Amino acid sequence: MANLFDTTATVKSELNRKNYIASDEIATIVYLAQKLGKPLLAEGPAGVGKTELAKAIAAATGRELIRLQCYEGLDESKALYEWEYSKQLLYTQLLRDKLNDTLGKAESLSEAADKLAKEEDVFFSERFLLERPLLKAILSDAPTVLLIDEIDRADAEFEAFLLEVLSDFQVSVPELGTLAAKHKPFVVLTSNNTRELSEALKRRCLYLFIDYPTLQEELAVVRLKVPDLNPKLAQQAVEFVQRLRKADMRKSPSISETLDWANALLALNASSLDKDVLEDTLSVLLKHEADLQKAKKQMINPPPPKGRPSADDRGQFSGN
Repeated sequence: MANLFDTTATVKSELNRKNYIASDEIATIVYLAQKLGKPLLAEGPAGVGKTELAKAIAAATGRELIRLQCYEGLDESKALYEWEYSKQLLYTQLLRDKLNDTLGKAESLSEAADKLAKEEDVFFSERFLLERPLLKAILSDAPTVLLIDEIDRADAEFEAFLLEVLSDFQVSVPELGTLAAKHKPFVVLTSNNTRELSEALKRRCLYLFIDYPTLQEELAVVRLKVPDLNPKLAQQAVEFVQRLRKADMRKSPSISETLDWANALLALNASSLDKDVLEDTLSVLLKHEADLQKAKKQMINPPPPKGRPSADDRGQFSGN
Protein backbone atom coordinates (compact mmCIF):
# COMPACT_ATOMS: atom_id res chain seq x y z
CA MET A 1 0.00 0.00 0.00
CA ALA A 2 2.83 2.40 0.84
CA ASN A 3 4.13 2.03 -2.71
CA LEU A 4 0.71 2.52 -4.29
CA PHE A 5 -0.43 5.77 -2.67
CA ASP A 6 2.80 7.69 -3.15
CA THR A 7 1.02 11.04 -3.64
CA THR A 8 -2.42 12.52 -3.07
CA ALA A 9 -2.86 12.56 -6.85
CA THR A 10 -2.29 8.80 -6.87
CA VAL A 11 -4.96 8.35 -4.21
CA LYS A 12 -7.42 10.35 -6.29
CA SER A 13 -6.69 8.51 -9.54
CA GLU A 14 -6.68 5.03 -8.00
CA LEU A 15 -9.95 5.60 -6.13
CA ASN A 16 -11.46 7.00 -9.32
CA ARG A 17 -10.45 3.79 -11.11
CA LYS A 18 -12.57 1.96 -8.54
CA ASN A 19 -15.54 4.23 -9.30
CA TYR A 20 -15.09 6.44 -6.23
CA ILE A 21 -14.82 10.15 -7.00
CA ALA A 22 -12.63 11.61 -4.27
CA SER A 23 -12.32 15.31 -3.55
CA ASP A 24 -8.90 16.86 -2.92
CA GLU A 25 -9.63 16.82 0.82
CA ILE A 26 -10.57 13.12 0.84
CA ALA A 27 -7.49 12.20 -1.20
CA THR A 28 -5.25 14.19 1.16
CA ILE A 29 -6.63 12.65 4.35
CA VAL A 30 -6.45 9.10 2.93
CA TYR A 31 -2.84 9.70 1.90
CA LEU A 32 -1.93 11.11 5.33
CA ALA A 33 -3.69 8.26 7.16
CA GLN A 34 -1.55 5.82 5.19
CA LYS A 35 1.63 7.86 5.59
CA LEU A 36 1.22 8.46 9.34
CA GLY A 37 -0.22 5.03 10.11
CA LYS A 38 -3.28 6.48 11.84
CA PRO A 39 -6.93 5.39 11.69
CA LEU A 40 -9.23 7.50 9.52
CA LEU A 41 -12.50 8.65 11.10
CA ALA A 42 -15.04 9.59 8.42
CA GLU A 43 -18.10 11.37 9.75
CA GLY A 44 -21.15 12.77 7.98
CA PRO A 45 -24.78 12.14 7.04
CA ALA A 46 -25.87 8.62 6.17
CA GLY A 47 -25.40 7.60 2.57
CA VAL A 48 -22.72 10.10 1.50
CA GLY A 49 -20.11 7.45 0.67
CA LYS A 50 -18.19 6.83 3.92
CA THR A 51 -18.46 3.05 3.75
CA GLU A 52 -17.84 3.14 0.00
CA LEU A 53 -14.59 4.99 0.67
CA ALA A 54 -13.28 2.07 2.74
CA LYS A 55 -14.36 -0.38 0.04
CA ALA A 56 -12.63 1.70 -2.63
CA ILE A 57 -9.40 1.89 -0.59
CA ALA A 58 -9.43 -1.90 -0.20
CA ALA A 59 -10.07 -2.42 -3.91
CA ALA A 60 -7.42 0.12 -4.95
CA THR A 61 -4.77 -1.44 -2.70
CA GLY A 62 -5.68 -5.07 -3.34
CA ARG A 63 -6.29 -5.64 0.36
CA GLU A 64 -9.03 -7.73 1.91
CA LEU A 65 -11.80 -5.61 3.44
CA ILE A 66 -12.72 -6.78 6.95
CA ARG A 67 -15.88 -5.11 8.23
CA LEU A 68 -17.12 -4.74 11.78
CA GLN A 69 -20.70 -3.48 11.74
CA CYS A 70 -21.40 -1.68 15.01
CA TYR A 71 -24.72 -1.70 16.86
CA GLU A 72 -26.07 -1.04 20.31
CA GLY A 73 -25.00 -3.83 22.68
CA LEU A 74 -21.96 -4.87 20.64
CA ASP A 75 -19.43 -6.35 23.03
CA GLU A 76 -15.87 -7.61 23.05
CA SER A 77 -16.71 -11.22 22.25
CA LYS A 78 -18.70 -10.29 19.13
CA ALA A 79 -16.00 -7.91 17.87
CA LEU A 80 -12.80 -9.70 18.90
CA TYR A 81 -13.11 -13.45 19.42
CA GLU A 82 -14.98 -16.26 21.12
CA TRP A 83 -13.40 -19.39 22.59
CA GLU A 84 -15.23 -22.49 21.42
CA TYR A 85 -15.36 -24.48 24.64
CA SER A 86 -17.90 -26.92 23.22
CA LYS A 87 -15.58 -27.73 20.33
CA GLN A 88 -12.68 -28.11 22.75
CA LEU A 89 -14.73 -30.51 24.89
CA LEU A 90 -15.74 -32.55 21.85
CA TYR A 91 -12.11 -32.71 20.77
CA THR A 92 -11.14 -33.95 24.23
CA GLN A 93 -13.78 -36.67 24.15
CA LEU A 94 -12.58 -37.86 20.75
CA LEU A 95 -9.02 -38.14 22.02
CA ARG A 96 -9.89 -39.67 25.38
CA ASP A 97 -8.64 -43.11 24.44
CA LYS A 98 -5.37 -41.69 23.19
CA LEU A 99 -4.99 -39.70 26.41
CA ASN A 100 -5.74 -42.74 28.55
CA ASP A 101 -3.10 -44.69 26.66
CA THR A 102 -0.53 -41.89 27.04
CA LEU A 103 -1.21 -41.25 30.72
CA GLY A 104 -1.59 -44.95 31.55
CA LYS A 105 2.08 -45.53 30.79
CA ALA A 106 3.13 -42.99 33.38
CA GLU A 107 4.69 -44.50 36.50
CA SER A 108 3.66 -41.67 38.79
CA LEU A 109 1.15 -38.87 39.09
CA SER A 110 3.94 -36.36 38.52
CA GLU A 111 4.99 -38.07 35.30
CA ALA A 112 1.36 -38.18 34.13
CA ALA A 113 1.06 -34.44 34.78
CA ASP A 114 4.22 -33.82 32.77
CA LYS A 115 2.90 -35.91 29.87
CA LEU A 116 -0.40 -34.03 29.96
CA ALA A 117 1.41 -30.68 29.97
CA LYS A 118 3.14 -31.66 26.74
CA GLU A 119 -0.28 -32.05 25.13
CA GLU A 120 -1.50 -28.58 26.12
CA ASP A 121 -0.72 -27.16 22.68
CA VAL A 122 -3.30 -29.54 21.27
CA PHE A 123 -6.07 -28.36 23.59
CA PHE A 124 -5.14 -24.68 23.83
CA SER A 125 -4.56 -23.63 20.24
CA GLU A 126 -6.05 -21.31 17.65
CA ARG A 127 -8.15 -24.21 16.34
CA PHE A 128 -10.64 -23.36 19.11
CA LEU A 129 -10.46 -19.61 18.54
CA LEU A 130 -13.44 -18.23 16.64
CA GLU A 131 -12.12 -15.03 15.09
CA ARG A 132 -14.35 -11.99 14.92
CA PRO A 133 -13.48 -9.02 12.67
CA LEU A 134 -10.99 -7.26 14.97
CA LEU A 135 -8.93 -10.37 15.66
CA LYS A 136 -9.20 -11.48 12.04
CA ALA A 137 -7.61 -8.18 10.96
CA ILE A 138 -4.89 -8.53 13.59
CA LEU A 139 -3.99 -12.13 12.71
CA SER A 140 -4.27 -11.80 8.93
CA ASP A 141 -1.22 -13.05 7.05
CA ALA A 142 -1.63 -10.18 4.55
CA PRO A 143 -2.30 -6.46 5.05
CA THR A 144 -5.99 -5.62 5.30
CA VAL A 145 -8.39 -2.68 5.41
CA LEU A 146 -10.40 -2.78 8.65
CA LEU A 147 -13.74 -0.99 8.39
CA ILE A 148 -15.39 -0.21 11.72
CA ASP A 149 -18.76 0.90 10.41
CA GLU A 150 -21.12 3.23 12.29
CA ILE A 151 -19.06 3.38 15.48
CA ASP A 152 -21.56 5.93 16.84
CA ARG A 153 -24.15 3.14 17.15
CA ALA A 154 -21.98 1.22 19.64
CA ASP A 155 -21.94 1.96 23.36
CA ALA A 156 -19.37 4.24 24.95
CA GLU A 157 -17.94 1.21 26.78
CA PHE A 158 -17.19 -0.52 23.50
CA GLU A 159 -15.60 2.65 22.19
CA ALA A 160 -13.26 2.65 25.20
CA PHE A 161 -12.34 -0.99 24.53
CA LEU A 162 -11.68 -0.15 20.89
CA LEU A 163 -9.19 2.55 21.89
CA GLU A 164 -7.04 -0.08 23.57
CA VAL A 165 -7.06 -2.36 20.53
CA LEU A 166 -6.30 0.45 18.08
CA SER A 167 -3.41 1.75 20.18
CA ASP A 168 -1.14 -1.29 19.80
CA PHE A 169 -3.01 -3.81 17.63
CA GLN A 170 -2.50 -6.68 19.99
CA VAL A 171 -4.89 -8.60 22.22
CA SER A 172 -4.50 -10.89 25.18
CA VAL A 173 -6.21 -14.27 24.97
CA PRO A 174 -6.09 -16.07 28.34
CA GLU A 175 -5.78 -19.50 26.72
CA LEU A 176 -3.03 -18.46 24.28
CA GLY A 177 -1.31 -15.34 25.59
CA THR A 178 -0.75 -12.10 23.69
CA LEU A 179 -1.45 -12.07 19.97
CA ALA A 180 0.12 -9.18 18.04
CA ALA A 181 -0.69 -7.95 14.55
CA LYS A 182 1.39 -9.44 11.76
CA HIS A 183 0.52 -6.43 9.59
CA LYS A 184 -0.99 -3.21 10.87
CA PRO A 185 -4.32 -2.78 9.08
CA PHE A 186 -5.47 0.42 7.42
CA VAL A 187 -8.37 1.37 9.70
CA VAL A 188 -11.42 3.33 8.58
CA LEU A 189 -14.07 4.23 11.15
CA THR A 190 -17.37 5.72 10.03
CA SER A 191 -19.95 7.68 12.00
CA ASN A 192 -23.34 9.11 11.07
CA ASN A 193 -22.97 11.51 14.01
CA THR A 194 -25.95 10.10 15.93
CA ARG A 195 -23.97 10.64 19.13
CA GLU A 196 -20.83 12.53 20.04
CA LEU A 197 -17.72 10.39 19.93
CA SER A 198 -15.12 10.69 22.67
CA GLU A 199 -12.25 13.14 22.35
CA ALA A 200 -9.88 10.24 23.08
CA LEU A 201 -11.03 8.41 19.96
CA LYS A 202 -10.88 11.52 17.80
CA ARG A 203 -7.35 12.27 19.00
CA ARG A 204 -6.14 8.91 17.73
CA CYS A 205 -7.65 9.39 14.28
CA LEU A 206 -7.36 11.67 11.30
CA TYR A 207 -10.76 13.32 10.96
CA LEU A 208 -12.68 13.64 7.71
CA PHE A 209 -16.16 15.12 7.37
CA ILE A 210 -17.95 13.99 4.22
CA ASP A 211 -20.99 16.14 3.48
CA TYR A 212 -23.60 15.99 0.74
CA PRO A 213 -21.92 16.70 -2.61
CA THR A 214 -22.32 19.80 -4.71
CA LEU A 215 -24.48 19.61 -7.82
CA GLN A 216 -21.50 19.05 -10.11
CA GLU A 217 -19.95 16.43 -7.79
CA GLU A 218 -23.22 14.50 -7.52
CA LEU A 219 -23.81 14.72 -11.26
CA ALA A 220 -20.35 13.26 -11.84
CA VAL A 221 -21.23 10.34 -9.52
CA VAL A 222 -24.52 9.71 -11.33
CA ARG A 223 -22.82 9.76 -14.73
CA LEU A 224 -20.16 7.36 -13.46
CA LYS A 225 -22.52 4.91 -11.76
CA VAL A 226 -25.51 5.16 -14.16
CA PRO A 227 -23.84 5.92 -17.49
CA ASP A 228 -26.86 4.91 -19.60
CA LEU A 229 -29.13 7.58 -18.14
CA ASN A 230 -29.88 10.42 -20.54
CA PRO A 231 -27.49 13.29 -19.65
CA LYS A 232 -30.28 15.90 -19.66
CA LEU A 233 -32.43 13.73 -17.39
CA ALA A 234 -29.45 13.10 -15.11
CA GLN A 235 -28.98 16.86 -14.80
CA GLN A 236 -32.68 17.39 -14.01
CA ALA A 237 -32.66 14.56 -11.45
CA VAL A 238 -29.63 15.85 -9.57
CA GLU A 239 -30.99 19.42 -9.58
CA PHE A 240 -34.25 18.13 -8.07
CA VAL A 241 -32.40 16.16 -5.37
CA GLN A 242 -30.35 19.23 -4.50
CA ARG A 243 -33.58 21.23 -4.07
CA LEU A 244 -35.00 18.53 -1.80
CA ARG A 245 -31.96 18.78 0.47
CA LYS A 246 -32.62 22.48 0.96
CA ALA A 247 -36.29 21.93 1.82
CA ASP A 248 -35.86 20.99 5.50
CA MET A 249 -36.92 17.37 5.13
CA ARG A 250 -36.96 14.94 8.04
CA LYS A 251 -34.51 12.76 6.10
CA SER A 252 -32.76 14.26 3.11
CA PRO A 253 -32.02 11.88 0.24
CA SER A 254 -28.52 10.43 0.30
CA ILE A 255 -26.23 9.87 -2.66
CA SER A 256 -27.13 6.19 -2.62
CA GLU A 257 -30.82 7.14 -2.91
CA THR A 258 -30.01 9.50 -5.79
CA LEU A 259 -28.37 6.55 -7.56
CA ASP A 260 -31.37 4.33 -6.80
CA TRP A 261 -33.62 7.01 -8.31
CA ALA A 262 -31.40 7.37 -11.37
CA ASN A 263 -31.56 3.61 -11.92
CA ALA A 264 -35.34 3.70 -11.43
CA LEU A 265 -35.70 6.45 -14.06
CA LEU A 266 -33.56 4.39 -16.41
CA ALA A 267 -35.63 1.26 -15.78
CA LEU A 268 -38.84 3.19 -16.52
CA ASN A 269 -37.37 4.62 -19.74
CA ALA A 270 -38.28 8.09 -18.50
CA SER A 271 -37.44 10.89 -20.90
CA SER A 272 -38.05 13.84 -18.59
CA LEU A 273 -39.05 14.69 -15.03
CA ASP A 274 -42.68 15.43 -15.67
CA LYS A 275 -45.29 15.54 -12.93
CA ASP A 276 -46.38 11.91 -13.35
CA VAL A 277 -42.84 10.55 -13.21
CA LEU A 278 -42.07 12.55 -10.07
CA GLU A 279 -45.23 11.48 -8.26
CA ASP A 280 -44.69 7.82 -9.18
CA THR A 281 -41.03 7.64 -8.17
CA LEU A 282 -40.66 10.17 -5.34
CA SER A 283 -40.79 7.42 -2.72
CA VAL A 284 -37.47 6.12 -4.05
CA LEU A 285 -35.90 9.32 -2.73
CA LEU A 286 -37.96 10.07 0.37
CA LYS A 287 -38.78 7.47 3.01
CA HIS A 288 -41.11 9.40 5.35
CA GLU A 289 -44.74 10.20 4.58
CA ALA A 290 -44.38 13.75 5.90
CA ASP A 291 -41.45 14.36 3.55
CA LEU A 292 -43.40 12.94 0.60
CA GLN A 293 -46.36 15.21 1.28
CA LYS A 294 -44.12 18.26 1.75
CA ALA A 295 -42.29 17.59 -1.51
CA LYS A 296 -45.53 17.10 -3.44
CA LYS A 297 -47.01 20.27 -2.01
CA GLN A 298 -43.94 22.47 -2.42
CA MET A 299 -42.26 21.12 -5.55
CA ILE A 300 -44.72 19.10 -7.62
CA ASN A 301 -48.10 20.72 -7.02
CA PRO A 302 -47.38 24.11 -5.46
CA PRO A 303 -50.38 26.45 -5.07
CA PRO A 304 -50.33 29.15 -7.77
CA PRO A 305 -49.57 32.70 -6.68
CA LYS A 306 -52.67 34.83 -6.23
CA GLY A 307 -53.81 36.43 -9.44
CA ARG A 308 -51.75 34.09 -11.62
CA PRO A 309 -52.86 30.94 -13.48
CA SER A 310 -51.75 27.56 -12.16
CA ALA A 311 -48.89 25.54 -13.69
CA ASP A 312 -51.38 23.19 -15.31
CA ASP A 313 -53.28 26.13 -16.83
CA ARG A 314 -50.03 27.39 -18.32
CA GLY A 315 -49.32 23.93 -19.71
CA GLN A 316 -46.04 23.68 -17.82
CA PHE A 317 -44.65 21.62 -14.99
CA SER A 318 -43.72 24.05 -12.25
CA GLY A 319 -41.01 21.78 -10.86
CA ASN A 320 -38.76 22.07 -13.95
